[in-house]
Amino acid sequence: MYDPTRLTALVAVAETGSITRAAAHLGYTAPALSQQLAKLEREAGATLLVRHHRGARLTAAGELLAGRARRVLDELEQARHELAQLAGLSGGRLRVGTFTTAGVHLLPPVLSAFRRAHPDVELAVTEYEPPDGVAAVTAGEVDLALTHTYEPAVADPPPAGVTVEPLLVEELVLATAVGHRLSEGTGRLPVAELAGRPLISSAPAHPPRRGVESALAAAGAAPAVVCESPGYALVCALVSAGLGVAVVPEMVASLSATPLAVRRLEPAEFRRTISVVHRGDRATAAAATLLALLRSGFGRAAA
Repeated sequence: MYDPTRLTALVAVAETGSITRAAAHLGYTAPALSQQLAKLEREAGATLLVRHHRGARLTAAGELLAGRARRVLDELEQARHELAQLAGLSGGRLRVGTFTTAGVHLLPPVLSAFRRAHPDVELAVTEYEPPDGVAAVTAGEVDLALTHTYEPAVADPPPAGVTVEPLLVEELVLATAVGHRLSEGTGRLPVAELAGRPLISSAPAHPPRRGVESALAAAGAAPAVVCESPGYALVCALVSAGLGVAVVPEMVASLSATPLAVRRLEPAEFRRTISVVHRGDRATAAAATLLALLRSGFGRAAA
């Protein structure tokens, strides 16, 4: 049984006349493609390629196998297309909701993998500030949505018929300007150390962050700037400019466009959970497929 990946490599060399050009076309390095071809030659028990200074040419055995390989690969592509039709993934539309951080940093590679596997499905992406994505799934505006919740907070139960499935949990960390005194040291900073410190208060009226803001206020952190934007780009810019410190998700701090110093807090009870909202067993085939990709993709992101 020949590996389809190696058959694809052989056909690419036949069509380009060069291992280097074939590797670039397939997204491999030339050494990696050479290894695949060497394995194929061992499987075939014959020399398939002759390398020369201008590239490579197929031997008679290589031409024979490449001709058969084209037919096999065409049949496999047709099977993929027919299976997609059976699964409801040929044509149609998949509507996805997201919030800014996930939409910029986590969702694109997952959607890219979905598009490669199912190019005929039309994708539509809409931005919702949590918890609006939950309502959008409930109302049928989107097929599934990414949302988040914060701790400490009291989370509202999801509406009937809607599942909220956690994908990624990250700590909230202290973000300061580079060289700020609170950024010194490698241990966790007690939250009590924020007492009296100027704080960039991030959207205090925003429902998901109300609990965090209340906990920081209880610790004595005094708002110096109230930033009503639910997005974190402005918060990070104000912190970087030295106008105060802020407690933000670890991902936000690490991907900030402006320079920041970061320190973990004690106790480590400040967290953000990123979840996907879907309709469970009533999800469409396209939504179920994207959901599986989100589970694996966000797992790698967490690692």
